[in-house]
Amino acid sequence: MSDTRCGCGSLPGKEKVMLPSAPDAVCCGSGPAAGPTTLPPLEQPFVIGTIETPAGPVPRVLSTLEWRDRWGAFKARWGINRMDYAIAPGLYALGDPGPDSPVLVSANYKMSFDVLRSALSGRDLWILALDTKGINVWCAAGKGTFGTEEMIGRIEASGLKAVVNHRSLIVPQLGAPGVAAHTVKKRSGFAVHYGPIRAADIPAYLDAGGKATAGMRLKDFPLRERAALIPVELVEAMKPAAIIAPILFLTGGLGGSEGFWANALREGTFAALAFLAAVVAGTVVHPLLLPWLPGRAFSTKGFTLGAATALVVLLLGGLDGSGWAGRLGWLAWLMIGPAVTAYLAMNFTGCSTYTSLSGVNREMRWALPLEAGMGLGGLILWIASRWMI
Repeated sequence: MSDTRCGCGSLPGKEKVMLPSAPDAVCCGSGPAAGPTTLPPLEQPFVIGTIETPAGPVPRVLSTLEWRDRWGAFKARWGINRMDYAIAPGLYALGDPGPDSPVLVSANYKMSFDVLRSALSGRDLWILALDTKGINVWCAAGKGTFGTEEMIGRIEASGLKAVVNHRSLIVPQLGAPGVAAHTVKKRSGFAVHYGPIRAADIPAYLDAGGKATAGMRLKDFPLRERAALIPVELVEAMKPAAIIAPILFLTGGLGGSEGFWANALREGTFAALAFLAAVVAGTVVHPLLLPWLPGRAFSTKGFTLGAATALVVLLLGGLDGSGWAGRLGWLAWLMIGPAVTAYLAMNFTGCSTYTSLSGVNREMRWALPLEAGMGLGGLILWIASRWMI
């Protein structure tokens, strides 16, 4: 994924900007570097040239996103090549930075990288992309890939000490859980300064001399951001749903007073649609209504939403609840629907700014057994109701 270069020069046909020498310059093996400098490959679609530095040619990027960048982000939102949507880790130049330009640290998840550079129009600075295995800053900090060791190693591998005169890094605030700033300072010499949460606030932060306002330290979760997460949640949920729904359709053909296919067309279709309605409620409606649903735990919000969705489906579906078979059918879907919706709603905790790890662990201990019990119990009741007709 990356080229190792030491020395001066750049690829033919690439734009080149010369920088003056910086302290502790490392070129052609000289200087205090412990090993060869590893720079990102220049043959990446978003790289528009190089900037020559004492550490070698650094890929140069612009703040303007091209159609291919937006198309890649769109596909990632829908789960297409999402786990492979990454850039090569290492040092990048935005605009025409020099030895005194700021250094911003980011993840090598391309959407994170693109959001950062697109927010910095007209700025000249360096971006150090850590190898987070293609995961965004916040999630990578929790997993440890946006962490202390990777940061220290990437500083050395990129030859950053030779590129800049200062010893200062601006790190995303959401990356703080994975970074021990004092260790980075002790072992690399670079001081860690936590920038604002939102990339859009970085220009104001830089203009204020690295001072963040109270608003820059708060993370909200508005409707627009919640809606942006719906596609990938829906796609992931629909993969197993595409298998479960046909099984429910065929199961609906069992028992009943009519033939198999007549029962399947009536009861099986209802079952498949009721299940898919619960899936949509958990992956689409829940994120949109998140702040207004009752309860603090996401599973509680999901149970409430799932019950309301199941009730609406039962009423619109015209399921007969007069006899014992019909009553069992109603009870079954008032158990299955909320269980499915609550499970998918709880899955959204990984996308939200509302939850904590300890809170999620506590919730899972009681919610998962309840969801599994309701779902399995409801399925048994529904199948039993088919044989009572």
